[in-house]
Formats: sequence, C-alpha cells, structure tokens
Amino acid sequence: MSTSPEEKRLLLTLAREAIASRFTGEKPLLPETPFLQRPAACFVTLKKAGVLRGCIGNLQAADTLAGALRHNAEAAAFGDSRFPPLAVEELPAVEIEISLLSEAKQLDYADADDLCRKLRPGIDGVILRSGSRGATFLPQVWEQLPTAEMFLSHLCLKAGLAAGFWRHGHPRIALYQVEHFAEETGNGSRA
Repeated sequence: MSTSPEEKRLLLTLAREAIASRFTGEKPLLPETPFLQRPAACFVTLKKAGVLRGCIGNLQAADTLAGALRHNAEAAAFGDSRFPPLAVEELPAVEIEISLLSEAKQLDYADADDLCRKLRPGIDGVILRSGSRGATFLPQVWEQLPTAEMFLSHLCLKAGLAAGFWRHGHPRIALYQVEHFAEETGNGSRA
C-alpha cells in the first residue's frame, strides 16, 4: 500500500463530500481514475476535538475504493450506533481519518502467551472471532491500549465476550496492516 499525497488529499475530500452530500442533497462527482476503481477495504474515522465521533469500515474488499469510502464515510457520520447522527453544524469541526487495509491473514498461535508474542503493537490491526461474535481494532488503537493483554481484553469486550476470553477460548485471530492519514482540521488535510 502506497498512496501518493495527491491521492490521500483526493480521498479525504471525497469522504468529506460524501458526508456533506447528506445535508445538501448533491451527489459528489467522482473523478474517472483507476485508483478509485480498485477493490479496497477501508475504515473512515471521525474525530471532534480529538475525541472519537464515529468509525465504520469494511474488512474485506467487497467494493471499489470509491464505493467503500463513500459508504463508510456516510455510515461513520450517520450510522455508528455509539453516537447520534452528525449534525450539519458539527461538520466543520470534524476531522476525517482514513485507513486503507491490507488483506487480513489468519494467525496461527499455540496459546495466550504465544498470541501476545506474535502481535506487533502499533503495526497490526486485529480481528478476533469466536462463533458468531467478532470485533476488530485498527492498529491506531494500540495508542490507547499499548499492551497485548489490554488490547485483546478490550477487543473481547467489544465482541461481546468476557475480557479474559482470549486467554482460554482460543479465538480465531487475523491480522492486517493499514495505511492511515487524516485531516489536520475540519478544513485542511495532511498526508
């Protein structure tokens, strides 16, 4: 994954336009570029004053980058059940972050200690599954949960499992990496 600064700016602009279109009723025009037509998995994270305001994404490339980005931007703003729908007056204050995901790979591990040794804080995004339950944390979450034990315990809670389930339940684990970039403010972007 290597996205140019121009492509990053384009993606951030398209995400903001997708959210704004819900207020204006105008559908944003997509440039004709092969970059936007490639299959991609991505997450769109919204923050307001540095605090999470919404985060939605897909773990598999089931749509084009343009389609996934538009859908996830709108869903992060209006469909994240943890937050009320974004209000029009909030839009200028919201910072958009985009994470482009690599393909997830199953991780083989022997036990809880082996699992902790194989995780790379700050590098690996983790998908945890057990039966019909599952959850993921992007690699950026390691900033708030810096140890494998904390990270996995909170991930289990997010999946609706007991915090210590990862120690004895041997859940299925898959790892992925991301390329992420964000706007500096609600109006400008950094890449």
